[in-house]
Amino acid sequence: MSETYQYHKTNFDVLFNHATIGIIVTDGQGRIVVANPYLLNQFGYTAPDIVGQPIEKLIPHRFHHRHTGHREKFQEHPKSRPMGASMELFAMRNDGSEFPVEVSLGAYGNEEGQFVIAFVSDISSRRRSEEALRQLNADLEKKVEERTQSLTEQMQEVQAKDVELQRTHSYLRSIWNFAGAVIIATNEQGLIQLFNPAAARMLGYSEEEAVGKLTPVVMLDPAELAVRRQQFAAELQQPITSDFDTLVAKARLNLPNEYEWQYVRKDGSHFPMQLSVSAIRDAEGQLTGFLAVGTDITGRKRAESDLRLALEKEKELNELKSRFVSLASHEFRTPLSTVLSSAYLISKYEKGEEQPQREKHLQRIVSSVNMLTDILNDFLSVGKIEEGKIQVRHAQFNVKEHVSNILAEMHGLVKKQQRVAVSHSGPEIMVLDPALLKHIVMNLVSNAIKFSPEGSTIRVSTTLTPSHFTLAVRDQGIGIAPEDQQHLFERFFRGGNVSNIQGTGLGLHIVARYAELLDGNVTCESTLGQGTTFTVTVLNHHHA
Repeated sequence: MSETYQYHKTNFDVLFNHATIGIIVTDGQGRIVVANPYLLNQFGYTAPDIVGQPIEKLIPHRFHHRHTGHREKFQEHPKSRPMGASMELFAMRNDGSEFPVEVSLGAYGNEEGQFVIAFVSDISSRRRSEEALRQLNADLEKKVEERTQSLTEQMQEVQAKDVELQRTHSYLRSIWNFAGAVIIATNEQGLIQLFNPAAARMLGYSEEEAVGKLTPVVMLDPAELAVRRQQFAAELQQPITSDFDTLVAKARLNLPNEYEWQYVRKDGSHFPMQLSVSAIRDAEGQLTGFLAVGTDITGRKRAESDLRLALEKEKELNELKSRFVSLASHEFRTPLSTVLSSAYLISKYEKGEEQPQREKHLQRIVSSVNMLTDILNDFLSVGKIEEGKIQVRHAQFNVKEHVSNILAEMHGLVKKQQRVAVSHSGPEIMVLDPALLKHIVMNLVSNAIKFSPEGSTIRVSTTLTPSHFTLAVRDQGIGIAPEDQQHLFERFFRGGNVSNIQGTGLGLHIVARYAELLDGNVTCESTLGQGTTFTVTVLNHHHA
């Protein structure tokens, strides 16, 4: 056996047995081939208990069927990747207890078949102690002594043992080459001695650039290092004099040392890493270096962020529902009371000469039903907007005729002696969503009618240019206070001077959102007691 082979084997043995993350290798049928001591300790097994057993032995029974399907699918398309970023994975110890894990997978093949390498991290308890490290060193020394004695006593088994060692070396090299985790080993001074392919791939440095030349701290965020130095110095109650000591201070003392770090790639980009750092000691317990094993948790952080956004969205929707229930119970009361009272009075008018009274109350019922319909339409529109269900459908049409037709439909809303004056400037043919434009016109004009007195004039003007379409609705109504104008387009907002006038506080919010969907905006100019002008400007897609 060559010295180079023995040197690499020793390094790989130390790496495999000292890693503070569970490592396990399975064959193409999902049977366990080898597992490192840390994983055995995690699960409460010895190697003979699980070697040759299906990997499902380490998984709760309720997940066996699902896991078998995932495993077979991975075998068909093997690719190194992390698992558990957007869902919880569970493992099962020998005593039947369960614990959550994160798993990074890698795959390789040789003349013996296809193998899967998994890094298993217990994310519920990552504690190590000096006693565990001493026991790990003692176990390693005992295994080396037993192997040496066996080779001395039974020379006839040399060839078989050599084959086994070659296989173990192949496993370790495969773990090294195909692992989905960053593995970096340094000497005591912090100079990188081992730099696996995953580290090169994730960090952008080649093995030649890193080994013997760099320290891991060049790959960490300086600002975060400064914060951690103060944090660890306070926790350990001792000064920390360098960035590298910040990284390994707890590992020197055999204390738990697993944290999230911001790693900096060679190109300057950042990504989050879950990093575990442990001390490497020789058989006599002397410190010889440090081992850092890290996994990219970008996916997990993204999943956490997506979950927070989803929870915020759900909270916002719940608030919207609560406001709807509160407002609806108030706004529905008046028209429903009108419907009930008018229906009752109609039943009392039985004589032919009382037909005018019946028609009067029928009109009140129609008006109240229309009011209820408007309220419900507002809520339905807001719901569709919030859920992203409003689709813009552009069409070519005559905008002057379209606006005139809309105003004709609204004639029944006009108060006594009120006048709606309409004017148009520019070409008449444009491309826009006519349905959304109709909602905007009806909302603004109905507001102008509602908040303006009898005998007043409401002016509706439209202007079309090659690039934009502008709609302006000007009234002579009660106006809007300056302090209220900045909140006009918020959901459920109603000005202080309209509390006695029916409304949901959703109309202008809907107008603003529809204007955004049409690549435009809405503005307001108002003087209290004199009137208000709303101006909507949107893109003319005829030349877009």
